[in-house]
Amino acid sequence: MTDWNDRIRLVETVELSRNWGKLDRNVFDYQRSDGSWQRQTRETYDRGDGAAVLAYDPDRGTVLLIRQFRFPAWKRGHHEPLIEVCAGLLDADDPVTCIKKEAEEEMGVAIDEPELAIAAFMSPGSVVEKLHLFVARYRPGDRRGAGGGHVSEGEDIEVLELPFEEAMAMSFDGRICDAKTIMLLHYAALKGLLAR
Repeated sequence: MTDWNDRIRLVETVELSRNWGKLDRNVFDYQRSDGSWQRQTRETYDRGDGAAVLAYDPDRGTVLLIRQFRFPAWKRGHHEPLIEVCAGLLDADDPVTCIKKEAEEEMGVAIDEPELAIAAFMSPGSVVEKLHLFVARYRPGDRRGAGGGHVSEGEDIEVLELPFEEAMAMSFDGRICDAKTIMLLHYAALKGLLAR
């Protein structure tokens, strides 16, 4: 079995920017499969790890999603808000604490016992973030407020409660085009979380 650490030699890391996240230029030597060494340069963007949750009500066959403006998607040509699962950066929290806090802030719902579905790198060619994806049951009585996020963080979030079948259809026809949301909706379908 190959020890990949023996095949990577970090030569230099230069910080290019530190604003909302940290952008580094990394120079490293990489030992190729044929044994030869090749010098490579890659930029990596680090804004920390995150967590996301698909809140679902199996009794009513519904899911809670949010709709919000995302500048990078707008800049890429998607000129309408994205429909997504609730998500946030871990900051100093563990993934479970983070997602419980985000669910209350963004969706106005208290969730108990979120279940880890997947932990994945979402764009490993340049972004170091690992995203912890959860599913969690909710009921109408779990509402604690309107949600909407924090104005101070630039959030302007609309909460959507949709039939699961409609959300799945949206994930196929492009109305939902956020990767973490598509992954969690399809996870819920594969696991039969909303089967009646």
